[in-house]
Amino acid sequence: MTDIITTKNLTKIYQGHIKAVDSLNITINEGEIYGLLGPNGAGKTTTINMLTTRISPTSGTAIVAGKDIIKDSMGVRKSIGVVPQDLTADEDLTGRENLVMVAQFYDVPKSVYEERIERLLKLVDMEEPADRLVRGYSGGMRKRLELIVGLVNEPKILFLDEPTLGLDVQTRTQMWSYVREIQKKLDVTIILTSHYLEEIDALADRVSIIDHGKILITGSPQELKASLKGDVVTVTFKTQEQADIMKRIPNVVEVTDSGPNSVRIKLENADDSLPDVINYISSKELSTVKLTVQKPSLDEVFLEYTGKDIRAEEPGDARKTMMNLRRLRK
Repeated sequence: MTDIITTKNLTKIYQGHIKAVDSLNITINEGEIYGLLGPNGAGKTTTINMLTTRISPTSGTAIVAGKDIIKDSMGVRKSIGVVPQDLTADEDLTGRENLVMVAQFYDVPKSVYEERIERLLKLVDMEEPADRLVRGYSGGMRKRLELIVGLVNEPKILFLDEPTLGLDVQTRTQMWSYVREIQKKLDVTIILTSHYLEEIDALADRVSIIDHGKILITGSPQELKASLKGDVVTVTFKTQEQADIMKRIPNVVEVTDSGPNSVRIKLENADDSLPDVINYISSKELSTVKLTVQKPSLDEVFLEYTGKDIRAEEPGDARKTMMNLRRLRK
C-alpha cells in the first residue's frame, strides 16, 4: 500500500506548555477510510488542524499527498478537501450556486466545474434540489451538500469532521452509503472523525484512538474489538455497599467501577461465566437494579483504552451541537 499521509514526530505545544500533540507518528494509506477517535482534549482536532495546515506544528512535520505541511502548505491545501462539523453553505444561495462559488475560489475553469458539479450532485442524489435555496433544505440535504462542497477541487484526501452530527438514524445511515460511494468512485482517501462509534465501525478500514496527544492503538475495527479479549457484564445494585461486595468476585478477568452503585466485570467468555456471576450475586444476597452483557464493541474499546465515554461532551461542545441541531431542520 502507498502512504498518502505520514507524520514525523508531529508535536504541538500551546502557551502554558500544554502539549496537545506529542511526537505523533502515524501512517495513512492511499484510498482508505481512516477513523481518528479521541475524547475531548485528546489532540484529535489539533492533529487535523496541522494536517490541513490551519495551524503550524511546534516541531516535527507531516507529508500530506506528497507535500510537506511546513515547506509547501499551499500544495497541501490544493490536494485536500475539508468538510467541517459546522454548516458553512450560504443559505441565501442555491446548492448549485454554493458549489460554483467554491469552484471559482479554487480557480477551476467554468468548462471543467460545470460537468464536475453535475457529477457530484448526481453522486449524492441532489440534482432535483440543486437549484433551490439552501435555507429550504432538510438536515440531510444540507449535509449532502456540505459533503460535495469538499470535493469540488477534486482532492486526493477528504477530511470529514462529524459528517452526520444531528441527523436521525435513518438519514445518518443513508449518509454512510454516500461516503462509501464517494470513496469508491472517486478513489479519495477519507479521514473521518465522529462521536458515533457505530459510524466509525461501519465505515473505517482502520482506526486510531488518540489521548493526551498520543496514539494508544491502531487497527481495523475488528482488530480493536478483538484486542479486548473478553466480554463485559455491567451490574447496578441498590447500594454502593453491595457494589463494593461485587468487586470481590473470584475467577474473573477484571472488576472496575462503572458509575454510582455499579461495577464493570470483564469475563473471558460471558456464555460460560455469566452463570457464575449470577450465582455469586445470589449467594451474597445482593439486590440488582440492572444487569447488561456486552460483546466487544468500539464503545468498549474506547472506554478500555481512554477510561472515558466518547459521548460525554464538554459544555462548549454541547452548545455547538445544539446550534447545529437548530439549523438542521428535518
